[in-house]
Amino acid sequence: MKLIILEDHAQASEWAAKYIRNRIIQFSPGPSKYFTLGLPSGSTPLGCYGKLIEYYKNGDLSFQYVKTFNMTEYVGLAKDHPESYHSFMWNNFFKHIDISSENTHFLDGKAANLEEECEAFEEKIKEAGGIELFVGGIGPDGHIAFNEPGSSLVSRTRVKTLAMDTILANARFFGGDLSRVPTMALTVGVGTVMDAREVMILITGAHKAFALYKAIEEGVSHMWTVSAFQQHPRTVFVCDEDATVELKVKTVKHFQGGVFSTHPISYLSQGVSVMHRVE
Repeated sequence: MKLIILEDHAQASEWAAKYIRNRIIQFSPGPSKYFTLGLPSGSTPLGCYGKLIEYYKNGDLSFQYVKTFNMTEYVGLAKDHPESYHSFMWNNFFKHIDISSENTHFLDGKAANLEEECEAFEEKIKEAGGIELFVGGIGPDGHIAFNEPGSSLVSRTRVKTLAMDTILANARFFGGDLSRVPTMALTVGVGTVMDAREVMILITGAHKAFALYKAIEEGVSHMWTVSAFQQHPRTVFVCDEDATVELKVKTVKHFQGGVFSTHPISYLSQGVSVMHRVE
């Protein structure tokens, strides 16, 4: 497990985008070998997506041979609904890069049989060879995707009832009208994400500091589903300084190595520039 601490949200977003870019480039994807990427929605990854779009437009990165699998979708929303996660991803990311629509995979919140839809999604991931890198964000209560507190840590893609905290947090996207916010969603499971060969979790802002503390300093708990990734062999937590305010000083120094450097260095031989030395 690695913890990367950057100064602010913008630097954390850029670090994450560079990491994704370099992972794709080093993978050398082609017609017979696609790079499979699991992706989140929400406000946290927007900065990362913006940088990836920039890399594409600069000619530094292509998504021609990348397949994506999105984490979640609301039950009852058509894919063209302005607040669906399908619309979110196309408007904020996919329409700005060279990815083919047939290589982007979403759960269908309007499927006639939701359980079959979830099973089919898991099968599509298997057919693609599994997820190479799953990127995720978390909520203030430590949920990843829509695996709310109390979710099984070996869960697969399924239908979930949303917690009231999540509904309240998402109301801003529906004009503040709670009656318009979906109360159910389709989501990949914790076990689905754990199957990825590598996981990167983005955590920024002081409002998520306690969740980061639970993810890093305390034990694995189904009440804080992000904590499950302590047990993944290749997990990278990327956060800003605001998100570390609940961590012990010795924890922060442990992951920083006790040294602040003004000279960027590489991480995990990926050629990603960071401002802190990490172990």
